[in-house]
Parts: sequence; C-alpha cells; structure tokens
Amino acid sequence: MRAQRLLEIVTLLRRARRPVTAAQLSERFEVSVRTVYRDVVSLQSTGIPIRGEAGVGYQLSRDYDLPPLMFTPAELEALMLGARLVASRADAQTTKDAEDAIAKIREALPRDRREELEHAPLFAPRFSPPVEDSIDLTPLREALRREHKVWLSYRDAKGDLTSRSVWPISIGFFDGGRSLVAWCELREGFRAFRTDRMLAVTKSNDRVPERRQALLARWKEHVSDEIRKGSPAPR
Repeated sequence: MRAQRLLEIVTLLRRARRPVTAAQLSERFEVSVRTVYRDVVSLQSTGIPIRGEAGVGYQLSRDYDLPPLMFTPAELEALMLGARLVASRADAQTTKDAEDAIAKIREALPRDRREELEHAPLFAPRFSPPVEDSIDLTPLREALRREHKVWLSYRDAKGDLTSRSVWPISIGFFDGGRSLVAWCELREGFRAFRTDRMLAVTKSNDRVPERRQALLARWKEHVSDEIRKGSPAPR
C-alpha cells in the first residue's frame, strides 16, 4: 500500500548514513523511479524535510523525528470498538492479535490519552452463544495472505465428510459463526465453508492461479446475481 511505502521511505532515510538515490528506492520498494519522485514530492508537501540533489540522492534532515501517534477521541473510540467486535466474533488467535495491536497503540499514546482508549463508551455485545472451532485458523489466514491453495477436511450440513482443494478468498465474521469464502475445485464454483465444520486445514505450496482481489470481485458479482435470482448462497 502507498501509505505504508511512504512511511517506510521516511524510516529508511532516517536510518541512512548517506544519500539514497531514487534508483535505490525504486529497487527497494519494487516501483518505478517516477513513482519514487511522486512519493518524495508528496512527503515534502506534508512538511517532511527531505532534501534531494540530482546525481546524489535524497537525505532526511537529522533533526527530524516522526511524530507520535495522535488520534481524536472519536478515532480512539472507533479503534476500541473494532477490537471489541473482533473479541465478540473472531477466533482466539485473531482476538489475541487485536488485543496486541491495541496494546501497542496504547503504549504509543501520551499517558493522559490512554484512559480515553481503555474506557471508550462503544461496545459490541454478542447475544448468541460463541461458536467454537476445532482447528487453528492461523494456517488459513496465512494461506489468504500468501494466496495459496488449501485442503479442507470438512463436514457439510448433512453430516457427510468431504475433502476439498479450495482457493481461499476471505473469512467472514458473523455473530453466529465464521465462514470461509472460496473457489472450490471439486464443485468448480464459489462456496462458503463454516469454520466450525472444518476438521483439518492444510496449506498447499501451490499458489492460487488467480489474484485474490480478482476472485473477490468475481465472488461479489456472483453474490449479486444470486440475490437478483433469489437463490440461496451455496454451501
């Protein structure tokens, strides 16, 4: 993402002991030199003191330091609400990840702002019993990030045990459970697999032959078509 790249450019220039050329930045972030030029101009426009000299490279003023994280009260409330939503609907590892992220944000805040985060007045209660998974979803999340296929050992709604090779697209978190949206090679179509019915998940070394963003766009079109037809989502 561009925002992440801009932050990393500033961090890299802070650490560099000598000027860094546009070509070096281009190679480091796998973008064109023209994109580097635009990124530097964007950073300079926000007041970040980057100096550039043709044939020499870019340098960051030595007395510049990244400002601490600053949030408005409303933003802190939104962050805590997000963490509470995760805690009420996600699996154990994702809940821990959200708690760790909030802890890092808390430590980065000035001391007089930490109470605003901890005592945010927005909540996300759960009224249905928690859904327990029999497997660890960490390999599934890893496969999603790396765009790898996975093998599922799965018990369907009829109680039948099946094995599927699928292309994972997204995990949906609902009050009544969690579902993996994927392209199923066996059925040659999009399917939703409830995580509490998964008996085993094995990440394959094979990459999905289509980018996840493209699959997600196709799935959204598929859902829209099914809604127009009045058909239930396949499972």
